[in-house]
Amino acid sequence: MSETNSAAEAAAPHRYTAAMAADIEARWQDFWDAEGTYEAPNPTGDLAGDPELAAKPKKFIMDMFPYPSGAGLHVGHPLGYIATDVFARHQRMTGHNVLHTLGFDAFGLPAEQYAVQTGTHPRVSTEANIENMTAQLRRLGLGHDKRRSFATIESEYYKWTQWIFLQIFNSWYDTEADRARPIDELVAQFESGARPTPDGRDWSALSAVERADILSEYRLAYASDAPVNWSPGLGTVLANEEVTADGRSERGNFPVFKAKLRQWNMRITAYADRLLNDLDGLDWPEAIKLQQRNWIGRSEGARVDFPVGGADAITVFTTRQDTLFGATYMVLAPEHELVERIVPDAWPEGTHPVWTGGHATPAEAVAAYRKQAAAKSDVERQAEAKDKTGVFTGAYATNPVSGEKVPVFIADYVLMGYGTGAIMAVPAHDARDFAFARAFELPMRCVVEPSDDRGTDPSTWDDAFASYDAKLVNSANDEISLDGLGVVDAKAKITEWLKEHGVGEGTVNFRLRDWLFSRQRYWGEPFPIVYDEDGVAHALPESMLPLELPEVDDYSPRTFDPDDADTQPETPLSRNAEWVNVTLDLGDGPKKYRRETNTMPNWAGSCWYELRYLDPRNDAKLVDPAIEQYWMGPREGQPTGGVDLYVGGQEHAVLHLLYARFWSKVLHDLGHISSSEPFHKLYNQGMIQAYVYRDSRGIAVPAAEVEERDGKFYYQGEKVSRVLGKMGKSLKNAVTPDEICAEYGADTLRLYEMAMGPLDVSRPWDTRAVVGQFRLLQRLWRNIVDEETGAVTVVAADPDEETLRALHKAIDGVGRDMAGMRFNTAIAKVTELNNHLTKTGGPVSRSVAESLVLLVAPLAPHIAEELWRRLGHTGSVVRQDFPVADPAYVVDETVTCVVQVKGKVKARLEIPPTISDEELEAQALADPAVVAALGGAGIRKVIVRAPKLVNIVPA
Repeated sequence: MSETNSAAEAAAPHRYTAAMAADIEARWQDFWDAEGTYEAPNPTGDLAGDPELAAKPKKFIMDMFPYPSGAGLHVGHPLGYIATDVFARHQRMTGHNVLHTLGFDAFGLPAEQYAVQTGTHPRVSTEANIENMTAQLRRLGLGHDKRRSFATIESEYYKWTQWIFLQIFNSWYDTEADRARPIDELVAQFESGARPTPDGRDWSALSAVERADILSEYRLAYASDAPVNWSPGLGTVLANEEVTADGRSERGNFPVFKAKLRQWNMRITAYADRLLNDLDGLDWPEAIKLQQRNWIGRSEGARVDFPVGGADAITVFTTRQDTLFGATYMVLAPEHELVERIVPDAWPEGTHPVWTGGHATPAEAVAAYRKQAAAKSDVERQAEAKDKTGVFTGAYATNPVSGEKVPVFIADYVLMGYGTGAIMAVPAHDARDFAFARAFELPMRCVVEPSDDRGTDPSTWDDAFASYDAKLVNSANDEISLDGLGVVDAKAKITEWLKEHGVGEGTVNFRLRDWLFSRQRYWGEPFPIVYDEDGVAHALPESMLPLELPEVDDYSPRTFDPDDADTQPETPLSRNAEWVNVTLDLGDGPKKYRRETNTMPNWAGSCWYELRYLDPRNDAKLVDPAIEQYWMGPREGQPTGGVDLYVGGQEHAVLHLLYARFWSKVLHDLGHISSSEPFHKLYNQGMIQAYVYRDSRGIAVPAAEVEERDGKFYYQGEKVSRVLGKMGKSLKNAVTPDEICAEYGADTLRLYEMAMGPLDVSRPWDTRAVVGQFRLLQRLWRNIVDEETGAVTVVAADPDEETLRALHKAIDGVGRDMAGMRFNTAIAKVTELNNHLTKTGGPVSRSVAESLVLLVAPLAPHIAEELWRRLGHTGSVVRQDFPVADPAYVVDETVTCVVQVKGKVKARLEIPPTISDEELEAQALADPAVVAALGGAGIRKVIVRAPKLVNIVPA
């Protein structure tokens, strides 16, 4: 400590310093924990409490689930947590019973990777990370109800994740009732004959395997052979998001291949319409709603069957059924199940050489191309590549409207994940089909009349002509003609014809695919599923839950030669034979079973965690219905129920939010919860960014050691570049909250993060600017406490008129800003009031000081508690009433009105803020300075903007 600082502290031993802040903050955090200050009572059950508090209007405020990283927090992480804490504190002070807590989404790949590298059990490293993160968050003074916190790795939590999976597994979607129903009700329909089996046999005549296969076509959770991204080098299947654009793994940069594996899926597609329609009733940012709508991707069109071979038909979905007469070839995704059935032994006579890829037989051509396509990611396959690739299957299909034989190709630009995995190609009117047709010298037919001068011979065109505002041409057979019709009418007419002839029908298609729910990993929730000797899946009874993860010696999946696509996953769980092979009594006597050795994805635990916060110790039910109804049930303004405020980043716009909505709807349909949507209001906070400094090699250097000289930046004497980006340990620009708390205190950090700018906008971190908020707190302290003696300096005298106006304007403005989550402007108003009190120089009136402390309390709770106690109050500031503004003092007594003549200011009038336009105009025209400026000239126009402006335009 410097001599100057020592002398200053000796002269002012009660000054608000970092050391004092640390002492105040630690004491009040202990007090809050001991007193249960932030405990929110349920209306019933083991967490019931003060009935008066439970009777108040409720507010359920949530942050997106944090993952307990080993790196700990940097100052960017708590931005949302501080914001929800400020909002929750304000809601408590305005008469609400507030549920605000935080748990940990603790299953996931990072802990498993760490286990593979070090041999440390994922639970050990995860729990250590949770302990560290909990300590960091506690230091910020977050007002969480700690009784409700949990981690998804706790068996008493994932017992219910497994239970929900079984509810989904044991359900089917009844399209007539438009909701999920228990699978037993579907079985009863098959047993009674009310619903026929696919081949017409009695249900009782079917084997167990046949029954299971039929039910699997209906279940909302089902196992199937699904195309997946298989990375032999990692030994695991990857989600699309984990694959780079060049078809390699994001982690490790290994090749990724398309493979078919037996995987669990969730039939989220059954809820596509409801997921789409219910967005309208949610208070979410429009950008997020749009992303979900695009992801779901509803489109109206027609299903059309193109006969191929003997008994088969290629089914396509198209939104342009009006162009059917222009379909001159077809394309299947390389993975399409029909490919193997339709490929002939030899090339048909006259096959164009460019179609064969240089192969002697169709089978060889298809096999080689499939291998080539498997090495590409979906992103890569969808890219607008200049060179179109593909190969003729050797088969022809029949265009159902023209009767023409059209060749069937496979090409990687068609994906199984979209539509039916097959397209009818209309090259004259689709850019990708046009490019493919040119590459393979395929015919084109114009069926939509071009609006430009290109004519109707596509062989002379430079590109395709696509338009919804044109007439149909060349589109007729002996039974139907579309010629001369617009697109809408042509669609309707051809759709009716297709249905009449049994070769298609109008239908709705969705971009949304069923959710791949299996992972070949150890550190995740085990599936509560076992298989009998026939391979039939059976649900474990609830009495056997939770099914806990076994101990294993090796946490890593088996890896293979990175380029060996012909390999299969071997999961860590599959190596534990004692756990996998079990004898169980599932109600029909002891039998041998094999456990599922995949685990659930890391999304599973976060699909329903809002419900566990409500009733965290209930071991008999997912959640008590009365408690769920109290916190999340539908009510006025929230017709589908849900959390009142959910805050998190935009990166979860689609997947997490879509999955959670799906689980809520299933649980709602089955009668387990009253809310059909999990999150009523969504708020996306921005990101705290930081400057990244890189040397000439492009390697990040420690930001804290960079020097600025004449607008340029240097590290150890070498010039470095600077760019604004993310904050992170790897970028060497991370600042931890612990550092800022040590230097200034948590309240200063809270204020700075909230004052940096609008909450929903990203903003750069600047450690040098933090001191500004620290000085605000020092001035606040000095206005109430004598720095030399520690005595409270407030007086009983009433404040003067000017101070009353400053106070009530601040109360009104801060209250509005808090409710609207405009915390930066709320802090500006608090600062303005505090500065006013500082400038007056005299002691502050007690009533003003107390109101000021209450205004600050949501933002800087530790110093507010300390000052509240020093002002003589015994209770916590947390549940005090937020001040209410006196309207008489909110409105200015007078405002200054500017009067302009010919655009130049000629007078300033002090007038009442409520003055009418007519009164203001009369006063302005009567003002001597204005009269002189007009010099007797007539007036052409007077523009009045009461109470601030009058603009006079002379004749």
